[in-house]
Amino acid sequence: MEAAPGGITREKAEAWRRAGINRVSLGVQSFVQRELARTGRKHTAEMVASEIAVLRAAGIAKFNIDLIAGLPGQTAASWAESLAWIERLEAPHVSVYMLEVDEDSRLGAEVLAFGERYGARDVPNDDAIAEFYETAVERLAAMGVARYEISNFARAGQESRHNLKYWLREPYLGFGADAHSFDGEYRWANVESAAEYVTGAARGERTLADPVAERVFLGLRLDRGIEATSDETIGRFMRDGLLESNGSRVRLTPRGVLLSNEVFAAFV
Repeated sequence: MEAAPGGITREKAEAWRRAGINRVSLGVQSFVQRELARTGRKHTAEMVASEIAVLRAAGIAKFNIDLIAGLPGQTAASWAESLAWIERLEAPHVSVYMLEVDEDSRLGAEVLAFGERYGARDVPNDDAIAEFYETAVERLAAMGVARYEISNFARAGQESRHNLKYWLREPYLGFGADAHSFDGEYRWANVESAAEYVTGAARGERTLADPVAERVFLGLRLDRGIEATSDETIGRFMRDGLLESNGSRVRLTPRGVLLSNEVFAAFV
């Protein structure tokens, strides 16, 4: 399950464990107070450490920490501080997301409008964000937390089965408004409106998945890559240095990871 730092108590953690929850993902985003304050987060690094201790005491040893590379005002030094907390807490799993600017978020909309609110003018440039990400890959690997998917890193045996089933095209069911599902052949999304979902008055659209294309652009997200093929598009990206051969498999190069959306778009 996912939880926001700042509200985890011993009672809650023990109830989760009794209910069968054995892994909690924490939306930490940063361990630096000034960065947290600008995103409206109320927790502190010390609170996160305390709540992780609560989870462990309740018998939930598996947890994930989300970090965002590219928050307003983030620097190489502050990013190193967040990564140092990962090492201090001995996190078994970490997700690192590069900040995406889009109009669906307040910060993204402000950046696109060249505004000043929410620290929009202090968002690091693309090159800096890429450097933060590459630093995380290197530092986490040194901690024994290896990348197994573009945004996901784990100690050996701690990879998230929940995350992997998406990239491996395994069936899953989503419950609730706007939840997505896949039965191995068809994909569908529930209606966005909670009211319509509850009454069952509307149904989400059901579409036939493209197994060939999906195996490529989903499988390439994984560090293990995909089985090598003679696909012309794959050959072009290999010549461009975005894909590389690893024995009988093909995977993204370090540069390809940073430009992965360009690669995936060719197969959608």
